[in-house]
Amino acid sequence: MHGLGNDFVVIDAINQSIDLSTEQIRFIADRHLGVGCDQLLLVENPQSAGADFRYRIFNANGGEVEQCGNGARCFARFVVDKGLTDKSVIPVETQSGLIELVLEDNGMVRVNMGVPDLDPASLPFEADTQAPSYALEVDGEVYTIGAVSMGNPHAVLRVDNVDTAPVASLGAKIERHPRFPRHVNVGFMEVLSRDAIRLRVFERGVGETQACGTGACAAMVAGVVQGWLDQKVKVTLPGGELQIDWAGDYQPLFMTGPASRVFEGIIEL
Repeated sequence: MHGLGNDFVVIDAINQSIDLSTEQIRFIADRHLGVGCDQLLLVENPQSAGADFRYRIFNANGGEVEQCGNGARCFARFVVDKGLTDKSVIPVETQSGLIELVLEDNGMVRVNMGVPDLDPASLPFEADTQAPSYALEVDGEVYTIGAVSMGNPHAVLRVDNVDTAPVASLGAKIERHPRFPRHVNVGFMEVLSRDAIRLRVFERGVGETQACGTGACAAMVAGVVQGWLDQKVKVTLPGGELQIDWAGDYQPLFMTGPASRVFEGIIEL
């Protein structure tokens, strides 16, 4: 499946027993030797009250992560298409808490991503105090970043033009910067207007992807808290567009976009 080109192998772990090793996940994610994907998603039975499913996410390097917004939309489409639920509003348990998935009549999926967390400790990010932006030194150069947790950690830089931004080189260095002890996703944001941005994201453990849902949410939040953006923003990523709505402090954020099924198959491990 894919959400704006951010692609996933999605596995039903409810109707079959699944116990994948790190090596097996890496194999499945390998675009030459396996199936090929940015992340592998597991659909499991919930472990907590109030959820219909448990949503687990593994990066291409085999590491489990807390959240993935594009994956969440694909997760919603998968469980409905597979007959695992007949609901249009689906509460789902993730490693970082409960989220709500809503299938809209036009085929789009709207995700209640919860309340963004700007506390540096939540990413975690080493900083003396919470602030709208932070100075980060990389190879002797100082960059201004926003730091936002959407259940997973994001650093957001404003750039003049995303087409010429050093996403691969600078993204890799910030991802593993010592002030982010668990590493970080890195967004490069170009502000077009108060309700529109362009974005490229270097994802932790993956590299640059065609789209990053939580990255789009984090970029919007960083832009709002720094006074650049309004409460409804269209985010244009290499793979397409997302709509992000956020009413501000202590309010949940909503992300709306497509989810597409590409093919189904069987793999022998």
